[in-house]
Amino acid sequence: MRLNKFISHHTTYSRREADKLIFDGRVKVNGRVIKEPGFEVEEGDKVAVNGKPVKKSTKYTCIVYNKPRGELVTKKDDRGRKTIYDSLPKKYRHFIPVGRLDFNSEGLLILTDSPKVAHALMNSDLPRVYKLKIKGEITDKMIEAMQNGVEVGDAGAHEENEIKKMVLKPFLSAQIIKNTPKYSTLKVAIGEGKNRELRRFFANFGSEVVDLKRLSYGWVSLNALPTGKTRYFDKKEYKLLKEFLHKEAERKK
Repeated sequence: MRLNKFISHHTTYSRREADKLIFDGRVKVNGRVIKEPGFEVEEGDKVAVNGKPVKKSTKYTCIVYNKPRGELVTKKDDRGRKTIYDSLPKKYRHFIPVGRLDFNSEGLLILTDSPKVAHALMNSDLPRVYKLKIKGEITDKMIEAMQNGVEVGDAGAHEENEIKKMVLKPFLSAQIIKNTPKYSTLKVAIGEGKNRELRRFFANFGSEVVDLKRLSYGWVSLNALPTGKTRYFDKKEYKLLKEFLHKEAERKK
């Protein structure tokens, strides 16, 4: 793991703050000052910041944030737009988001202080459930693509996205709530949700997603959590997470 990433994951420092600490010569690895943020920290290496050891914690905390529209899932935006960390309490400054919701999307976002947990959840095929409102009606071609998967172009992608084509897997489920020529509403479950997958899916058929809200991620649901508020995982959610991590570890053996 890169040194700056290691520090930001195991302390309250952000990635940029870690960079400055490293450049200022305030970070040592195995007793030697390292001034390269990209230095690779290996298993067993001892990292110290300002003379204090950085300890890997075996404990972890997970929270749910009901992200409102108009916030970026990033630490800082070069264009000065609001980020989730502008709204979250400072004690969560070092928490890692599990996946992303784009600027105009809202709903459930899991954050954790454990890189291991974040990586396992992000790279899983756990169902992500969304409620969507799109322009126009839901066509037979859309339904067929939801059932069988489809290759899409870059319509609906972020302007800086370099992935021009994507093969989207079949949706795990899709429920049509309202279907009219003007606007339609549906509830869908997918197993990835990367690179604005849903916006690109509907843009492929000439439709635009006007509202997108994530309702659940795996066994964790938004329920009645108000917009802009956070909550800790409850006992059942931690129990299911522990079971999930154990299965993932067994699967990789």
